[in-house]
Amino acid sequence: MGPPPPPPRNPLTVLGLTGRQWMVVALVVGCCYLVTTGIAMTGAWTTYNREPTNAELQVAANKEVARRWQAWPASRIFPERIPYRPVGDHTEYASRTGIVPETRCDQAVDEEIALTLGKHGCRAVLRATYVDQLQGVVVTIGVVAFPDPWKADRAYKELPGSQGPDKGKGSVKPALLAAAFPGTASAKFTDEARQDRTSDRGGPYVVLTTSGQADGRPASEIKKARPGEPFAVAPQIGHAVARSLSAKALPDCDDPEWQC
Repeated sequence: MGPPPPPPRNPLTVLGLTGRQWMVVALVVGCCYLVTTGIAMTGAWTTYNREPTNAELQVAANKEVARRWQAWPASRIFPERIPYRPVGDHTEYASRTGIVPETRCDQAVDEEIALTLGKHGCRAVLRATYVDQLQGVVVTIGVVAFPDPWKADRAYKELPGSQGPDKGKGSVKPALLAAAFPGTASAKFTDEARQDRTSDRGGPYVVLTTSGQADGRPASEIKKARPGEPFAVAPQIGHAVARSLSAKALPDCDDPEWQC
């Protein structure tokens, strides 16, 4: 039998370190890990608790605006009364007669417009109807929600602009569909009574209006233009709604409604 195998060598000896020296190395390495972990935790705490940057606030503001069609109550999107100025310097108020519960894009506008809205990612169309102060003009207003301002702008540029009665051709088309509410001054407003249409834009929203007379007379029966601007109320209340929906608020990152 040969000589017995040599005993295993102490790894400390292999490294040329004594036990005391190895203990010192272990303590140094451990301290390094603790320092690194502390720095990482401090950085994470600082990042979490720091004030948001201007860029982050801008992103949060844009997100809040884009969610308003879902987050705001309908009565906030469509106030009960909206001021406007008819011909002259005095202020009058358009009154809301009702809000349409249906929000599908293809059920709120004529087919030609529905194709344009769908092509650019229409999410919903919110509609309400107003009458002017004298209750002689009815206006249905539609808020079209898009994913972002750029898609809204492209859709807006492809939509037909305002125009007066299509004499002898029936109602104004393509346009936002009329919404009548029984028991109100808008009860007789139908698609055939549409005589005017407008469009406006604010942020990720396009705001459409369609107008007619409260007596419900078909546009095809209008033989001559009415004096003045009978439908001047429409673009004014459309612009008021577009401005309200798209106005950016100062983000409050402590409020769960915001995503900072």
